[in-house]
Amino acid sequence: MKKSELRKLYLQKRKQLTRDEVRQESVKIYHRFMAQFQPKAGQKVHIFLSIAKFNEVDTGFFIRYFLENDIRIFLPKMIGDKIIAAEYTRDTKMEVNSWGIAEPASDEDSGITNYDFIITPLLYCDPNGNRVGYGKGYYDGFFASVNQECPKIGVGFFAPDVQIEDVSESDVALDYLVTPDEIVSFKGFS
Repeated sequence: MKKSELRKLYLQKRKQLTRDEVRQESVKIYHRFMAQFQPKAGQKVHIFLSIAKFNEVDTGFFIRYFLENDIRIFLPKMIGDKIIAAEYTRDTKMEVNSWGIAEPASDEDSGITNYDFIITPLLYCDPNGNRVGYGKGYYDGFFASVNQECPKIGVGFFAPDVQIEDVSESDVALDYLVTPDEIVSFKGFS
């Protein structure tokens, strides 16, 4: 299927989830991630803040754990047509951007290009790790700007089953997908 068809299909599937289902499935995703990747103090994680109205995987569980365990957190901040990474602490001042997404108020890019984990939003991911997001290509641009060894980990509610037909050269595949029921590795576990 084409990305536009998959985007429409999975936006609809996600919209049908209740708040309780989103929370329960997000908890499963969080526990799977923690069991497999075991983040440690001092590591650097780039992670998104969930948008509740879009029924995204709730990343609050991750962020609370990272804060409590001295894991450095970096959040995406939209600057023009690209994502920068702003470091996040309990004291970070936040604002809501024009898309209705909370992000750090500061426009200062951390300059970090080597993360221990990049936890990425998505609507769908195919069996080769190709993701469908909201269609703007922001994360592909961000992935191209960081060390290619950084594990790119998608978190989503649905298993990969249908191939994306229109993958482009600028699309960057994920290394892993964490769903409520499994972790799929597109490069092998190490």
